[in-house]
Amino acid sequence: MLQYGARRLLTSIPVLVGIVVVVFVLARLIPGGACKAMLGEKATEAACERFDRANGLDKPVINCIKSVRPLRFGGCFVNPVETQLFIYAGQLLRGDFGQSIRFSRPVSIILVEQIPTTIELSLAALALAVLIGVPAGILSAIRHNSAVDIATMAGANIGVSMPVFWLGLMLAFLFSIVIPILPPSGRISAGLTAEPFYQVWGLYLAKGTAIYTLLEFFSNLYILNSILTLDFEVLFDVLKHLILPAAALSTIPLSIIARMTRSSLLEVLGQEYIRAAKAKGVPRVRLVVRHALRNALLPVVTIIGLSLGGLLGGAVLTETVFKLSGVGRILFEAITARDYPIIQAFTLVIAVSYVVINMIVDISYSYLDPRIRLQ
Repeated sequence: MLQYGARRLLTSIPVLVGIVVVVFVLARLIPGGACKAMLGEKATEAACERFDRANGLDKPVINCIKSVRPLRFGGCFVNPVETQLFIYAGQLLRGDFGQSIRFSRPVSIILVEQIPTTIELSLAALALAVLIGVPAGILSAIRHNSAVDIATMAGANIGVSMPVFWLGLMLAFLFSIVIPILPPSGRISAGLTAEPFYQVWGLYLAKGTAIYTLLEFFSNLYILNSILTLDFEVLFDVLKHLILPAAALSTIPLSIIARMTRSSLLEVLGQEYIRAAKAKGVPRVRLVVRHALRNALLPVVTIIGLSLGGLLGGAVLTETVFKLSGVGRILFEAITARDYPIIQAFTLVIAVSYVVINMIVDISYSYLDPRIRLQ
């Protein structure tokens, strides 16, 4: 198991390197440039030169030096030391994501502040999708071609078809204006503060250290932080604010998980060993839960893992509708402002999340299917 995990980790390194290079180059191919986006279209060339020099954008992305013998590609060879890409790669190896052009702050601090919002939203949406989608798929497979099956699949088709931004607005209108029981936007009510757990515990650390950054990240996970501080008022308030955006974001993965569970379970229920178990008089509940469901879960687990990665990277519309400052919203704003360090850092974090999630999914296969464990 450890060898398999190590091999997967090593094979993912070239993927991450390729993602860094592609995102770095593509971000700089966006028309307009950071200077025009930040200073306006009327910014002079002198002002843009000063701006680029201050933000390290005056160096070439790829620096070509003429060689004595002409080469096949343009008659130049790459001198990486003086390029923006080489400098950024050196920063990444030191764990430094650079300085935000727009906010003039370290990108790592912005990551610590913004990512917890998206993580909470994505995990809540995935929990709703799994807790509702898997039982709905099982029920639909057991009651195949019945009214329950037809209604469940019709609901799944509707869930896939509804745009998230429209559904979010409709949920906010219904449950915040027509029936005012849930807050329409935001992450926590005005007047409430989530005091960091490390301060409640009497831990005062110097800012800028690695342990301080790590504790600050966990304290920005408001649900976890309120549990650790036993602040149930903040906990219930954060959960109330999370219901509507999580419900809106969960509709598409919920529908996909329900349909995949149904189709996979129907396939397993038609196999010979299931018919043999029926002939032996195995109770129906035990037949489905113990014999069929475990073998049917392999494609479902894959869909769940991919859904989590998609939720982490695709929550921009939900965060915008419900005014949540997370990865999606700040990444969209960074692209508009040509804030290259934020674009690169957030994209890399999302890519790493995909790699880690896929690795966990692959490892979980061996626990679900003994045949994979023996290979």
